[in-house]
Amino acid sequence: MLAGGLSLGAGLAAPPVRAEASGAKPEILTLVVNGDRVRLEVDVRASLLDTLRDRLRLTGTKKGCDQGACGACTVLLDGRRVLSCLTLAVMHEGSEVTTVEGLAEGDRLHPVQRAFVDHDGFQCGFCTSGQIMSAVGLLAERPRVTAAEIPELMSGNLCRCAAYSNIRDAIEAAAHLSREGE
Repeated sequence: MLAGGLSLGAGLAAPPVRAEASGAKPEILTLVVNGDRVRLEVDVRASLLDTLRDRLRLTGTKKGCDQGACGACTVLLDGRRVLSCLTLAVMHEGSEVTTVEGLAEGDRLHPVQRAFVDHDGFQCGFCTSGQIMSAVGLLAERPRVTAAEIPELMSGNLCRCAAYSNIRDAIEAAAHLSREGE
C-alpha cells in the first residue's frame, strides 16, 4: 500500500494524479512502486526523488545533497541501485522502483534492515534508508562480498555521524545470513 492510500492493483485503471503547475508540459507516467502499479502526471523535469517524496508521499527516501554526492536518496530501480535525485522520473516509464518502505514484509524486517538494527548501523538515522537500499542492491550484485570490499562498494553513501564500522558490520552480517539461506 502506498502512502496516502494510492494502492492500485495491476489490473485497475485509475485516473492519474495531477502534476503541480510548473510551466512545463506534464507527462503521464506509470511505475510499479513497492509492488503497486501507480499512474501519475509528472513534470518532465521532476526527479524520481521528488516524485517519490512529494507526489507519492514516500518520505523514507531522503533528499540530502540533491547533487548525487551523499547517497541518501538511493532506491532500487529495476533491481539496481540508483541515486534518485539524479534520475528523471519520466525516463523510467514502466520501471519497478523499490524504496525503503517496500522492503519489510508486514512486521518482518528485511534481513538488511534487521542487521542494521542488530549492529546499530545508524546514529542520527538520516542516511539510513539510503545506506540500507544501497546495501540491498550491493548484496544482490555481490552476494559473496567480503568485509574488506564493503567500504569501497558503499563509498557513494555518506554518513555524517561516521557509523561506518557499524554499517559495514551490518552489511557483512546480512551477507552471511543470505549465504546461509542459499
